[in-house]
Amino acid sequence: MLLLPPNLVYFSGIMTIVSGQKEGKLRQIFKQWPRGTVAAQPWLESQGVYRQLARTYLRSSWVERVGRGAYKLAGDRVSWTGGLYAIQRHLELPIHAGARTALEFQGYAHFLPIGKGTTVWLFGNPGTRLPAWFQSYGWDVRVRYVAMDLFPANRLAGLTEKDMEGSYSIRLSSPERAMMEVLALVPQESDFEGAQLLMEGLATLRPALVQELLESCRSVKVKRLFMHLAEKSGHPWIEELDRAKINFGKGKRVVVAGGRFDSKYGITVPRERQSLL
Repeated sequence: MLLLPPNLVYFSGIMTIVSGQKEGKLRQIFKQWPRGTVAAQPWLESQGVYRQLARTYLRSSWVERVGRGAYKLAGDRVSWTGGLYAIQRHLELPIHAGARTALEFQGYAHFLPIGKGTTVWLFGNPGTRLPAWFQSYGWDVRVRYVAMDLFPANRLAGLTEKDMEGSYSIRLSSPERAMMEVLALVPQESDFEGAQLLMEGLATLRPALVQELLESCRSVKVKRLFMHLAEKSGHPWIEELDRAKINFGKGKRVVVAGGRFDSKYGITVPRERQSLL
């Protein structure tokens, strides 16, 4: 075990001599700052690190700038999830990981590509903007942010926490909510066939939560398409839903132009492919 003199701070492979009040503050911050995450200025100020002191830490190479008002520990590797942590915990913005991204994190959507260059889907309320530092930082992923009024503002139904290697956690959509977010993107940002494959893998959705989300969902298209694909997939939890409590709206909805019409839910979907066998 490495024993350091009381005025020596070991940080990311660098030993730095500090003294007095700065030493205590540094030790306190390093202890409370989860590795792999970004620290936003509001949190730093809550720890007594105002902008002038943050600039001192920056010049001393104790922290590195992620963007204006956002920092990471020197030498630390941060991913977009560490940035989202700061958005949710430090800035307290109603932004979460959703749609295909949330499904992938929870073990679904195995056919989707992961790693560098992957598209990450984030969702927020209308009027909520993604911080500039998050948008401009090089995360090695393609970030797509959707400000959508799919569910009532500030509603937490269908949101859950995902532990990130025991260091921190982020808020993301449950599979039930994530699937509805996927359907909200069809057909402009997500294809029907991919959505159908995702639904086929959701055999263990919780009917009580599905019911709650369908009743509160503000998109007629999403609710109709969700039920169409769920019934097509033959999942047993469908039988526990009370369709009479779900407002499916009136009129027809065209999901795919030139497709076939599902008279039960009043939507036009792709025609069935003919088998070659």
